[in-house]
Amino acid sequence: MSIKTALFDGVFQIEIARPEKKNALTMAMYSALAEALAQAQGDASVRAVLITGQPGIFTSGNDLEDFMAAPPRDEHSPVFVFMRALLDCDKPVIAAVTGPAIGIGTTMLLHCDFVYVSDEARLAMPFVGLGLVPEFGSSLTVARLMGHARAAEKLLLGDPFTAEQAVECGLANAVLPAAEVLPHARRIAARFNSLPPGAVRDTKRLMRAPTEAAVREAVAAESKVFGERLRSPEAREAFQAFFDKRKPDFSQFS
Repeated sequence: MSIKTALFDGVFQIEIARPEKKNALTMAMYSALAEALAQAQGDASVRAVLITGQPGIFTSGNDLEDFMAAPPRDEHSPVFVFMRALLDCDKPVIAAVTGPAIGIGTTMLLHCDFVYVSDEARLAMPFVGLGLVPEFGSSLTVARLMGHARAAEKLLLGDPFTAEQAVECGLANAVLPAAEVLPHARRIAARFNSLPPGAVRDTKRLMRAPTEAAVREAVAAESKVFGERLRSPEAREAFQAFFDKRKPDFSQFS
């Protein structure tokens, strides 16, 4: 299984487990992630959700071969079902990032309540370089979080950033040595066992209420343009260059 789940001490752990492919996400994995989140949401014994990857890798983003074989077409596509499942989760979500988090590996962190990253982690949102646009509401949330200037570096240029920079801009809570990230995240998640779950849910809802509608609108707008961009000549050149292991040539486009 590429997505593993386990429940221990009130914490529902979701593990991305495809290390041989750098935890690249397939449509089947998105479906499994959505199902896992729904299971956690519906289980009254679950007080918190913990999302993690493998030692040394969170996720390298989409598996491009799988992605191009079955590109997302509409709101029923597995990737969008996963996005809604994470947005709909009213329990605390903690992410433990022990290595690179690329593309949706970074944008999903924007919708977690706590994010702990290893000092080896590198984050990046290289959508434009693939002829695409940002997703999961990141065109809105990254600018709100970092300000327009730094968001432009991350989204327009696709510049990667360090764990320390993720903390500085408010995307992550703390940087820890790699071996300490998951144990620390588990300790944080377990703290919700001693807190009143109703008050936790209501507080999370109130914290998100002022921006929830705008975020969901951004996700929908991005998804529409993302689908259009997938069929564009620029994206075809970018993806072909990736498979050919060469630098893409966008000089023909205006």
